Parts: sequence; C-alpha cells; structure tokens
Amino acid sequence: MSQLETIAQQIAASLLDIEAVALRPHQPFTWTSGLKSPIYCDNRLTMSHPAIREAIADGFAALIKEKFPDTEVVAGTATAGIPHAAWVAQKLGLPMIYIRDKAKGHGKENLIEGSVKPGQKVIVIEDLISTGGSSLKAALAVKDAGATPLGVLAIFSYQLDKAAQAFEAENMPLHTLSNYSTLLEVALEKGAIKSEDLDLLRSWRGNPAAYGL
Repeated sequence: MSQLETIAQQIAASLLDIEAVALRPHQPFTWTSGLKSPIYCDNRLTMSHPAIREAIADGFAALIKEKFPDTEVVAGTATAGIPHAAWVAQKLGLPMIYIRDKAKGHGKENLIEGSVKPGQKVIVIEDLISTGGSSLKAALAVKDAGATPLGVLAIFSYQLDKAAQAFEAENMPLHTLSNYSTLLEVALEKGAIKSEDLDLLRSWRGNPAAYGL
C-alpha cells in the first residue's frame, strides 16, 4: 500500500471517529439542492481535533511535494479551506492567500485576500468536493488574478461523476486525501455499516438523483 493510500484510510477512519462524516443508507440526508444522500460530511469538525488536523496538514504537504513540487503559494477557499491552507503553508514555509466565494462589497472589493503575484504557481486547498463548482470557481479566480492554479486539493470527495467531468473540462488537476469509496471500506471494517448495505451505498455515486426512490 502506498503512502497516499495509507493516508486515505487513516483520514477516513478519523472522519468517522469524530462524526465528521455519517452514513445513513436507509434514512438519507437531504442536501440544499433537494438531492438525497446517504452521506453527510462536515469537515469543519476537524479543526477541533489537533491530532487529526495535523494529520490532514501532513497529508496535504505530502501531496504537494509529490504532485506539485513547484508550488509557490498555498490558497484556501472561504471558509472551510482557510485554516487547513494556513497550517499547510506554515509546514511548507510558503505564502498563503485565501479566496472569497464572492468579491468583498466594500473597500478594494477583493476576491483574493493576501498577496499573489502574476505568474506565481498556486495550489488551492478545499475541505470537500461535491459537484466541484465552488472549488473550480476559486481556482479560476487565481487564474483571473494572473497567477497559475496548479490544481485543487481537498480533504474528502464524494467522487461524483459531475465533479470529475467539471475538473476535466477545465483541465484542472484534483487530488483528495480520502474519498467515498475508501470511506465505505473503512466503515465496513469498523462496523459502522452492514455488508448488505454496500451495494446500496455504492449505487448513490452512479446515480445520486435516483437514490432512495
């Protein structure tokens, strides 16, 4: 097993332990969009657990060193990506910026806070990838500022096809510390789900709109 595969399993286990993710195959959660989902994820809870947030920062640092060694600036997405970007930037000794979801409505009306220079190579850190829209918007804001977004890193991905297609369409690399498939494997090992529910849980990724119908 590679280092990144080990990290994926460890992060998935940690998210389950602190209930940052919850799985309910027969009582699905309802997203704001109305979509039914057997998983709920709130990675903001990781901020309250020093050992877990340190493991996440170490994982991001390892990913950056392996996949994007030319990174010059670490960017966090507002708001959940900001603390993780700060911890990673500190570990790597790199400058940090953060990207608002929309431009500030007063003063200089900044969309990006902090200093980034034209041509600098930037990695964007997010907490969660669902459809990928907000993360891609942040990466493209870096591009609009004249810098070069190398890719997006996130703690966790639902692995929905819509997100993969969106990143591919923009030719934007995406890497996550853990993901839905790994979570299901770890959850089964920990007894958090039943083996007979695996097929149902896996079916959600293939057709989220039909889940629970």
